[in-house]
Amino acid sequence: MHLLIAAAGSGRRMGAEGNKLLLPVAGRPVLAWTLEAALACPAISWIGIVGQPLDGEAIAAIVAAASPDRPVRWIVGGDTRQESVSLGLAALPPEAEGVLIHDGARCLVEPELLQRCAAAVSGGAAVIAATPVTDTIKQVDGEGTITATPDRRSLWAAQTPQGFPVHQLRAAHASAREQGWSVTDDAALFELLGLPVQVLEGPPSNIKLTTPFDLSVAAALLSTRPAAHQG
Repeated sequence: MHLLIAAAGSGRRMGAEGNKLLLPVAGRPVLAWTLEAALACPAISWIGIVGQPLDGEAIAAIVAAASPDRPVRWIVGGDTRQESVSLGLAALPPEAEGVLIHDGARCLVEPELLQRCAAAVSGGAAVIAATPVTDTIKQVDGEGTITATPDRRSLWAAQTPQGFPVHQLRAAHASAREQGWSVTDDAALFELLGLPVQVLEGPPSNIKLTTPFDLSVAAALLSTRPAAHQG
């Protein structure tokens, strides 16, 4: 299974001047934890890290420190996540049949979740990790007035990894370019094309680091992991 890690994270909401994936958490860069989880997943045979040129040197140092036992390739991304994933797909080796897309900012991902998603994609499915919504969700209009309360039993919060057969995802991105579609995740492209995507339940801990509070949560959770996984 091939893995693309989206690593062009903005630090705007984190209050950082640069890429939030380079910020320290529990003594190591965010991306270092993400890469460690990927390297601990036996199903993953190749990893591409997609980011911006100005971060290339710092990310190369993170990769070198990880001493990877399989290929880890640096890929220059685009101006949007969608464009970056498309460039990542173009950089996959010719033999790639299945691909997982994972946000580098989800550094708490467990190798077991990556393994389950990889197994599903190897079986021909398109999948996303997600967790059932536990809060009551309110739909609100532009003036801040509640307009509806969706039934939360049918609501899931999308996570990554998201996995797809390579040929289908490439075709979906080609359709997006032709139609001018702009989406926030790859599963949305499949939805627009009427292609099925299955949900695999992920743990609530698989959060995306967006704010300083998220960094604190991640540091607390990472501190409970065995010492062997803390470098």
